Amino acid sequence: MSGFDLQNYRRLVIKVGSSLLIGDDGNVHRDWLGGLADDIAQLLEQGHEILIVSSGAIAIGSAVLDINTRRSRLEDLQAAAAAGQVQLVHAYQEALAKHTITVAQILLTLEDTENRRRFLNARGTLARLLDRSVVPIINENDTVATEEIRYGDNDRLAARVAQLVMADALILLSDVDGFYTADPGKDDTAEHIPEVRTITDDVVRMAGATQSDIGSGGMATKIQAARIATHAGCSTVIASGAIDRPLAALASGGKCTLFRATGSPAAARKQWLAGVLEVCGELRLDDGAVRALQEQNSLLPVGVVEVVGKFRRGDVVTLANGKGDELGRGLTEYSSDDAQRLLGCRSDQIEERLGYRGRTVMVHRDELVIFDNESN
Repeated sequence: MSGFDLQNYRRLVIKVGSSLLIGDDGNVHRDWLGGLADDIAQLLEQGHEILIVSSGAIAIGSAVLDINTRRSRLEDLQAAAAAGQVQLVHAYQEALAKHTITVAQILLTLEDTENRRRFLNARGTLARLLDRSVVPIINENDTVATEEIRYGDNDRLAARVAQLVMADALILLSDVDGFYTADPGKDDTAEHIPEVRTITDDVVRMAGATQSDIGSGGMATKIQAARIATHAGCSTVIASGAIDRPLAALASGGKCTLFRATGSPAAARKQWLAGVLEVCGELRLDDGAVRALQEQNSLLPVGVVEVVGKFRRGDVVTLANGKGDELGRGLTEYSSDDAQRLLGCRSDQIEERLGYRGRTVMVHRDELVIFDNESN
């Protein structure tokens, strides 16, 4: 037993690999996907929030366009991704529609999670979808990503998505039922490891570089994904997807490997913010806004009395009281120019002030950290 109790984790990112979802002929395993949809419906009824990162577009599209993925140029693979992505999302849409669950397609590149302005845009979109009980189906935007700006595998993309949405758990459904001391397909003496508390160099070496014929990832990329996610406060699970109802099996105590995160996603995000060296400006606040932040609320434009410095949306800024004493830091939802226009502005006046319907908050509570008195 791994000690993984699915009920302890509310927001889940589930990664589905190509080898599970797509056959050698490029067709979707409809029965398997139907079972996964049953699992997702059950989890949603139990109060979980679900995001799916799914591979498979290139595998489907290469069959449709008769492209050999092992001998093709980048533009051929991008064409395959374009043709296959439509069918991939449609398959999810059909499977989940049987449970009256709405899906949305999200295509991301590396820049979307590394660039802070794009990060905020993606986070806002995903948050709104989850608020409306929509299940996002996420994939890498292979039609525009080049080698320099792509993830290269959906294990690491899933980890970045988990970091982006502050997920509680990342579930990597694989063709193996966890992490082993060696590749169990090649070494009969390989032993299953139910839990990994620290990803050491020895763990990385044990992962090797194995991968399936269809997918681009292997155990090595799953360990890299687990390292990204656990550092963000998100526990990670490697479990078998090569069975019917894989999430139900996992919830019932099925065999897996748990990479346990220390601390919560919120604590990890705040620790990162507190340690950022490049602070681009300052927002000075009235007493009401100071109290709101101390009560763990978001910063609204109405509470900002002065803007200091030049910054862009997504930059880290200091949050200070009216005297300029530093209270904390946060990622600003507005540039310094727009923030200046919004001084003392109520949320219902934002569109009138800016000429467009902007965000209702200046700094979201998930993207700020307030220092304790001893650190001021």
